[in-house]
Amino acid sequence: MMFKRFLILSFLVFSCIANAQEDLVAREYFNSGEFEKALSSYKKLYSKNTKNNNYLLKIVKIEQQLELFKDAEVRLLEAIQKRAAPDLLVELGYNYQLQKDTINANNYYNQAIATLDDNANNAYRVGRTFENLSLLDQAITTYNKAMELKPILNFSMQLARIYGEQGNVEKMFSSYIDFAEVNPNYIDSIKRYVSEFISEDSTNESNIFLRKILLKKIQQSPNVMWNEMLSWLFIQQKEFNKAFAQEKAIYKRELESLDRIIELGLIAENQKQYNEALSIFNFIIETTQDIDTKLTGHLKTLQIKTKTGLPEAYQDIREDYVSIFEAYGKTPQTLDLQISYAHFLAFYLDNPTEAINLLKDTLNYNVSESQLALVKLELGDILVLEEKFNQALIYYTQIERNLKNSTLAQEARFRVAKTSYYKGDFKWAESQLKILKSSTSQLTANDALDLKLLISDNRAEDSLQRALKKYAKADLLAFQNKNKDAIKILGQVLEDHKTEVIVPQALFKQATLFEKLQGFEKAKNNYQRIIKDYKDSILMDNALYNLAELYVNQLAQPEEAKKLYEAILFNHSDSIFAVEARKKFRALRGDALN
Repeated sequence: MMFKRFLILSFLVFSCIANAQEDLVAREYFNSGEFEKALSSYKKLYSKNTKNNNYLLKIVKIEQQLELFKDAEVRLLEAIQKRAAPDLLVELGYNYQLQKDTINANNYYNQAIATLDDNANNAYRVGRTFENLSLLDQAITTYNKAMELKPILNFSMQLARIYGEQGNVEKMFSSYIDFAEVNPNYIDSIKRYVSEFISEDSTNESNIFLRKILLKKIQQSPNVMWNEMLSWLFIQQKEFNKAFAQEKAIYKRELESLDRIIELGLIAENQKQYNEALSIFNFIIETTQDIDTKLTGHLKTLQIKTKTGLPEAYQDIREDYVSIFEAYGKTPQTLDLQISYAHFLAFYLDNPTEAINLLKDTLNYNVSESQLALVKLELGDILVLEEKFNQALIYYTQIERNLKNSTLAQEARFRVAKTSYYKGDFKWAESQLKILKSSTSQLTANDALDLKLLISDNRAEDSLQRALKKYAKADLLAFQNKNKDAIKILGQVLEDHKTEVIVPQALFKQATLFEKLQGFEKAKNNYQRIIKDYKDSILMDNALYNLAELYVNQLAQPEEAKKLYEAILFNHSDSIFAVEARKKFRALRGDALN
């Protein structure tokens, strides 16, 4: 008895293996275009399992390839008589369509759609078959009829996909929104789909379609999801005031967290829309009763005012900081503000002594090691500002030791390397940067790689590192906000080392400093020189992108910018700027799609 069971089991296993091998052979024949051999293999497989629809359809597809339409017709009719399979009616209709017999084709398509009258769930199989055969109008009819017959069914996502293939953007958006109404958990996925069809241009037809649909939804039903979606659209269009209006409407209805509005303010700041960001953070200060949220608002407004203010405004900014500390005290709760104030004192008011004393007092707070690390990073930076490099290194290395392998530790190690570079200890700096190339923080890894290449390229060319020492001095002056002095030193580098690899680096660094001082024509000339004379430089794509941005944002020459974005796409497709360049190139070209 046991032996008999073993034989049966062995036979079943052998059969499964044989079938799997035959299936693989059949697929290989089909994929390589050997249709006669594929047909023979699939017929063998189907004869062993006549319920396998995949084998049946493969045979039909092969017979159609070989123009054996009558054989395919007979095979499909036999299968339809044996089992209720509305999708096979579609396949039969398509077999007639391939023979240009539209009357019979439409007859079977209509029969397939008519099966929904008895069972609306047939739409899943019928509609999908129509889609697979690119019979999109019939698929639309199928899905719409199913939803009329059985409203609980929702094929809006399928319809959206089909309308997108047909280029009917307005109906596609409507279908996506209808689906989201019933399935709000899919809203983020729908944003991703929609983002492929909209652009930064608010006058783009697709943007207008979506805006009208959402405004209509807001009028019809008081669902904050539509306000959120509309806010998202305005953010894509960089219309932050309009997004802010939607976010305020959401907040006033729900009176919950201000997190969404804070996030909007951060996005506006990141996009350099500083006036809008200030409006948002001032609203947060005026609205919230939560002290931590209020302090976040104060912190961001002061940082933006510092970033955008002229020196004559600095005293007012200082008084604002002082007023906040008078109101809330210098405590662990205001630690972020104290760090920000110390930075302002040292880098903008040229008062590093007061800044250092302020930060040293906070080292006694009972706060987390991560919060202390932020204090020590700022302390180190201020000591570098004063060129007290060894003292700065003490704070950076403490962070490395206390927060091993963390992002903050990696940032501290980068600053150790940068400080060594400022000191002229290029060998030690390079050894630290080699380790940081694999940092978990992409930003730190990129910065480390850039600095390592700068050092290694120039150490190899000049054993005395004369040019590199001058460049490092200019880099330090720029860090110290002494931009005019830095520009002067870089000018000396360009004058004295005309044929060395440092030249494109010096041109690029000088250009970024010219931009800070609003010397846009001078910046343009530097970027153009890199593009013209240093085509093999690793900074080529940086120069193209920065010059394109300069043309768009400062020089009002969008056509020139378009050429540069295009150059990145065609000649530097692996650049980190490629994605943004493509987006901005299409926007300038006026594409309907993003």
